[in-house]
Amino acid sequence: MPQVVSITQNTELGTVYTVDEIRAIVEHAHSKGMKVHLDGARIANAAASLDVPMRAFTNAVGVDVLSYGGTKNGMIFGEAVIVLNPDAVSHMKHLRKLSMQLASKMRFVSVQLEALLAKDLWLRNARHANAMAQRLAAGVRALDGVEILYPVQANAVFARLPHEVSRRLQERFRFYFWDEAAGDVRWMCAFDTTEDDVDAFLQALKEELAR
Repeated sequence: MPQVVSITQNTELGTVYTVDEIRAIVEHAHSKGMKVHLDGARIANAAASLDVPMRAFTNAVGVDVLSYGGTKNGMIFGEAVIVLNPDAVSHMKHLRKLSMQLASKMRFVSVQLEALLAKDLWLRNARHANAMAQRLAAGVRALDGVEILYPVQANAVFARLPHEVSRRLQERFRFYFWDEAAGDVRWMCAFDTTEDDVDAFLQALKEELAR
């Protein structure tokens, strides 16, 4: 029987749950005797987008377990599982050894988290990535032949454009089809994306659309 509700913040479509929306999900799940897991691979981008502390939509609203992402926010490798509700998971140390990752040099993972969380580096990285996505979206909106599919609320831009344009553009830049049949693509901005990167991509897109 279902035991857990798992949501992603921000979502796989680049949109962001509000604090009230997550609170409502948690309250409903708990009323049914279920636990709530939040997949936070891009949680920093969500916090930057909402302009609230991460705790505002995690432990403050009753999320039970959080997976905190570091690799999409500046770390070379490493994620963290954070048990916010000790009653939600039993024998966590045993679970870690049996079915999760236990790196022999865990301190090298942890020191990255310490650096990322110190002096709000995680937040600066996320705000920058989000700002680059907004710059990209603004440039795309000025072009004919490209449709932005979802609100750009974090660091992702989902667009629909002709297949042949995407395939030519993929020879110059690396990105994925989200739904190849429909012509939908996903463009991601990161902590190290520069304004020059975005502008170069927009110029290439403009050129391919004109061919």
